[in-house]
Amino acid sequence: MFTQFESVHNSNEEAIFGKVLDAAPGYPKLAGDPELLADVACVALNRLPPRYIRHKVDMDFYMSADERRRREAAVKAAVEFAFGFVQSRLAARG
Repeated sequence: MFTQFESVHNSNEEAIFGKVLDAAPGYPKLAGDPELLADVACVALNRLPPRYIRHKVDMDFYMSADERRRREAAVKAAVEFAFGFVQSRLAARG
């Protein structure tokens, strides 16, 4: 049996990556450093439960408008927290 697992992914990744890139200009100490932005994405993803899908259309089809709004709010809150967390760790390092 041959199974293609590479099509399976956490649907929150795309949403988090996009929000991190959108919000980055508001955090000039982090915005120019791809390593720190990756850290922000990791912190944000770890604040959300994973939602595994194979195709984006799967999420779009099965989520209600209310679920989409809640998910968007959760993604936004996770990214805001993550930027604050990474920024505070950076400041603590000196």
